[in-house]
Amino acid sequence: MWRTRPLASQILLAVLGILVVTVSAGALLYVKMTGDTLDRQYEQRALGIAATVAQMQPVRDALAEGDPGHAIQAIAEQVRHSTAAAYVVVTDRSGIRFSHPNLSLIGQRLEEPVAALDGQGHVGIDNGSLCRSANGKAPLRGADGTVAGQVSVGICEEQVTSQLVQQTSDVVLYSALALAIGVAASWLLARSLKRATFGLELAEIATLLQEREAMLHGIREGVIGVDAGGGVSVINDEARRLLEISAAAQGQPVADLLPPGRARDVLAGKTSGADDVVLTDEYLLLVNRMPVVLAGRHAGYVITLRDHTELEGLVRELHALTGLTTALRAQEHEFNNRLHVLSGLLGLGEPEEAIRYLAEISDASLAQADDLRARIAPAELAALMLAKVTIAAERDVRLTVTPDSHLDHPATEVQTLLTVLGNLIDNAVEATAGGPEPRAVTVHVSDADEDIHIVVTDTGPGVPREALREIFADGYSTKTARGGMSRGLGLALVHRLVHRSGGVIDVTPGPGARFEVHLPKPDPGAPRALQPATPGVTR
Repeated sequence: MWRTRPLASQILLAVLGILVVTVSAGALLYVKMTGDTLDRQYEQRALGIAATVAQMQPVRDALAEGDPGHAIQAIAEQVRHSTAAAYVVVTDRSGIRFSHPNLSLIGQRLEEPVAALDGQGHVGIDNGSLCRSANGKAPLRGADGTVAGQVSVGICEEQVTSQLVQQTSDVVLYSALALAIGVAASWLLARSLKRATFGLELAEIATLLQEREAMLHGIREGVIGVDAGGGVSVINDEARRLLEISAAAQGQPVADLLPPGRARDVLAGKTSGADDVVLTDEYLLLVNRMPVVLAGRHAGYVITLRDHTELEGLVRELHALTGLTTALRAQEHEFNNRLHVLSGLLGLGEPEEAIRYLAEISDASLAQADDLRARIAPAELAALMLAKVTIAAERDVRLTVTPDSHLDHPATEVQTLLTVLGNLIDNAVEATAGGPEPRAVTVHVSDADEDIHIVVTDTGPGVPREALREIFADGYSTKTARGGMSRGLGLALVHRLVHRSGGVIDVTPGPGARFEVHLPKPDPGAPRALQPATPGVTR
């Protein structure tokens, strides 16, 4: 039943219970301490009255003579009435009373010993026949200074209780005021908590927390929650994996979790846009950063990360296969045309001319393939260049491999060369196709120097001087997306692979683009490392 109560009721009842217990305990402690203090005060007051009576000369003289005229009773009653004491009893050393409010007890002996015979004053609580009283006993000395008797004075506890009740009313008033303030404060606290939790009860908050944890760590997308102050409030396991974050991230700004670069700029909100492309060392990510507004208040941002590494690679492979298919279709048309020429020559009765024409076209195709294979040692790279020549020709672009190109390094990382050269050639062909004549791309590859030297030039518009620092950033592109394939990744991949290999890449501004790459030659004696999977590699 307690858990089903609203949060405001729980807070009110809990605070009220705490206040009742603490205020009651404080009031009881105050009453006890005040009662003890009043008892001590009245005991000392009674002792003071007793000492004053013991110092009266008429009392001392009458006690020494046996009080034949009953003067002690008269003096004691006068003192009792003037001080509002319950009794003033004067006794001799043997305990015989010479004064008492109850006249029948005068001349009678005390039931208890005479306490003041030691010459000291005594105080305490006396449960006498008249009332429970605060009692003080003082020694009464004779003319020679010896103790001749004692004076006992008592003040009824009724007076103590009356004064205690008077002071307790103030305590009760204070306690009631404290309870009222506590109830008001708990009500205000409950309202504040209600606003902070958007009206949700504790059970609902616990359920939401469980659902959030299950959802965040169960989905295959990276999620980062950033509060209004810019600190990371939540990050799931997938986001840690994609961004390679191993340290504790809660409370830290996003900029402190990532090295400088486009990824940090996008996550920190320095760039805006939907489905921003971010390229890390291992993954190609689509990043969205959406603001969160709750009850009209800015509550921060939610950043989602989607891993598109495999999808982008498949799209680029499909695009490459489409290009090859188009090239094969073009070759088929050209082959059909050549067959028609041969058929026409034979039909005209010119077999010698048909043989010459067949030898010419055969030698040209084989010569180009043999030439590339002889000068470019990695067969995969030679095949890539030959395929790019065919694809470029389909787009009415003349792709030429320079005669001085030569590559014969057995330890060369072929996958890196395929990615770098393939992306550079694709960009050059695309920039040149559809432009004014001449439409040409020239490729140079050599390892004659200490580095592997790659140069790709084209006759296109080139790279604007103001964009030289931006073209290698992932996501930067002046072209529109094509066929679902993300733009702005080819040069970013090239730049990252070149720098990972310890090389450099330079670009010359237009007109006519010129990309020059220097890659260090691997040590032939060292074991060849496995090339890491790179998103969007051109094959």
